[in-house]
Amino acid sequence: MGLGNVFARSTLGKYAKSIRSSPRELICNHRLLLTAALYAMAGIPITWDQGSSSVVPSLPGFAKAFGITSATNPTQVANFVSLVYVGCCVGSMLSFFINDRIGRLWSFRLYMTVWIIGQMMATGSGGNIGVLYAARIVSGLGIGPLTVTGPMSIVEIAPTEIRGLLAVWFSIAMLLSLTVAVFAVYASFLHIAAGALQYQVIFFAPTIAMALVILCSFFLYESPRWLMLVGRRDEAVKTLVALRGLPSDHPRVAGEIEDISGQIAKERGEFEPGSGSGIKLLPILKETFCVKANLRRVFQACLSYALAQLSGANSVTSYLVPILNLIGVEGGTKNSLFYSGMYSMAKFWFTVIASFFFIDALGRRRSLFIGITIQMISDIYVGVFIKFRQEGPVSQSSSQAALAAIFLHGFGYAVGLLVLPYVFGAELWPNNIRSFGAAFSQAFHWIFFFGVNKGVPSLLIQTHNWGAFLFFAGWCFISLFYVFFCVPETAGLSMEKIDKLFEGRWWDAHRQAQKLKDEELVLDSATL
Repeated sequence: MGLGNVFARSTLGKYAKSIRSSPRELICNHRLLLTAALYAMAGIPITWDQGSSSVVPSLPGFAKAFGITSATNPTQVANFVSLVYVGCCVGSMLSFFINDRIGRLWSFRLYMTVWIIGQMMATGSGGNIGVLYAARIVSGLGIGPLTVTGPMSIVEIAPTEIRGLLAVWFSIAMLLSLTVAVFAVYASFLHIAAGALQYQVIFFAPTIAMALVILCSFFLYESPRWLMLVGRRDEAVKTLVALRGLPSDHPRVAGEIEDISGQIAKERGEFEPGSGSGIKLLPILKETFCVKANLRRVFQACLSYALAQLSGANSVTSYLVPILNLIGVEGGTKNSLFYSGMYSMAKFWFTVIASFFFIDALGRRRSLFIGITIQMISDIYVGVFIKFRQEGPVSQSSSQAALAAIFLHGFGYAVGLLVLPYVFGAELWPNNIRSFGAAFSQAFHWIFFFGVNKGVPSLLIQTHNWGAFLFFAGWCFISLFYVFFCVPETAGLSMEKIDKLFEGRWWDAHRQAQKLKDEELVLDSATL
């Protein structure tokens, strides 16, 4: 009995109770789940690129065609790995002028098409390094906007009870794509003779799957919040009814419609930013940067992306082959590709675990504390190990532990700092500036990503390899303080209630979130 009460009072128990008390039509709604899965597919291109670009230079056919002589030398592969993020930055910022004009579905289709064009250019580059670099930038012009519209669209269609769970599907799609990409390169190395076809298969294969995803998008649903934003109320209500599986007069649907329309009316009454094809940039900029609460959102979104990159997680993924070489993984190209594939698969399962047992069940803040701590400890161990290995022989058990630490590093990131930008960062924007806020923060993310990834080879050299990991660990330590003071718990709060979290003191947001939850519990009890 005592144990049962402890579970009931825990965050996990409250999460289970919330699911059980919600209408079955709301949670087990195939229209909602399939539409969320569609928008989650927006995460595939970026990690297909990350996974393949980190190991494609290991293919003899690629190295021969483009003059890459050593895939274990991060300096030689830096341009190839990093250049795509320039396109991501530009594409993310430009997406603001498209997302609110043509809607989430048509934006999704457009960006996927741009990415497919970039992949086709890379496939037909014929060993011309200039064409390959141009193809990388074009691919980035599709990838960047997809990372804006994917999480944003999922958050807009998701019910409060499982919003975090559905938002993490984007990350799951990313990590599944990462795994498939690395193993595709591994299979190409094993079964295709050294030549152009070795790398052409890697660039071309995912375009087939994404073309099918575009086709499927014509059978799924637009964001009801966007429809409401552009004045198509009847369509918005019809779409929300389909996504909730409940009639329009059901209290849950009626309340959500009222909340969305009320919030949009309030925002327009203050700033009149326009709507639909008449979106006006100046009022949007004024609302974003001149309103204290929204400026806090900009600061928090950008800092979230910066801390995620400075923790070293994506640097490890992008330069995994050189890093495996630093910790002494032997066996040549075949072994490096195999470990890269296993690392990607592990990150996929780590993200699945995070989505079902951490994000909504334990809450955003607890997930962040756990994940960041694991990542920091892993960074410290790897850094110390590399230092001792460079000074002399090390034991086999310590080498195996270093390899395990790399995998634990991926787990910590999946549970922690991967959550911060892609779930919390997508939730914090109000309706009228959600598209601009997501576009701006992603543009910052990708230019920062480019700078960090481009700088990793120099960082490794200047810090004698081991110091880079202590640098990453230091930023993890700073992240813990940032989460404690600045990141509120948004699990269980409606999108409209989150707006209130930014009206108080920035260092007190987590307490304000708890007060809002307590108020909702009191109202629920009174209703019952």
